[in-house]
Amino acid sequence: MTAPTTYAWEIEAKDLRVKAGRKTAVDGVTLTLGRGVHGLLGPNGAGKTTLIRALATVLKPSGGTLSLLGGGNLHALRGRIGYLPQEFGHYRRFTAREFVAYVAWLKEMPDNDIPGAVQRALERVGLADRADDKLKTLSGGMVRRVGIAQAIVNDPEVLLLDEPTAGLDPAQRLRFRELLTELGTDACVVVSTHLVEDVAAACTDVVLLSRGKLVFQGTPARLAAAGTEDHPGASPIERGYSAVLALPGRPGAW
Repeated sequence: MTAPTTYAWEIEAKDLRVKAGRKTAVDGVTLTLGRGVHGLLGPNGAGKTTLIRALATVLKPSGGTLSLLGGGNLHALRGRIGYLPQEFGHYRRFTAREFVAYVAWLKEMPDNDIPGAVQRALERVGLADRADDKLKTLSGGMVRRVGIAQAIVNDPEVLLLDEPTAGLDPAQRLRFRELLTELGTDACVVVSTHLVEDVAAACTDVVLLSRGKLVFQGTPARLAAAGTEDHPGASPIERGYSAVLALPGRPGAW
């Protein structure tokens, strides 16, 4: 892999606007994200998936600027990104190993590196013992873990995960949180989720969207401090989440 150019932040967005169909789903978002685990929160329709798709270079911005890893050739850039969509397509007749290897090949990883990278990715998601089982025989949660494996097989510098814990049981979610912490030491990880508690446990930074606008960026502790006992929620961070969403829309950090 070609050495990356020098950059201050893995992700830089300024007044970013992205459309989903005819609607502007991301509206004037400005933020910078570096190494670590960044939780992307917001109610349904807030623009989370649209933002993730723009960061993954699937959607082209309609306005503003977006720089990933300092910019450069789009084809080469995609080889440095890992992406798990909310619903990812897969071949049911492939085994887990075959599918992750296929994605590694699509990312143009060196042939000699692929077998070891695939094995390591499957081990990291706890599927080494099911590596040679066909995807059609795996549970929904296991298939989701295969999706995480394909996203991390190339050791990406930017990792984008849209609702990665969907279908995972509580024990699997705990192991996934540990994996996130590990991944965030060397990469910029952005996790879109509805589960506020997962963000509190695994993320170093929280980005909160509402109606396409950035209404909060800061630590989980700072988000928790925004709430009071009068706000809805079963924990301090849930109450902070409720408090921020109840405020009038404010672009930029709250």
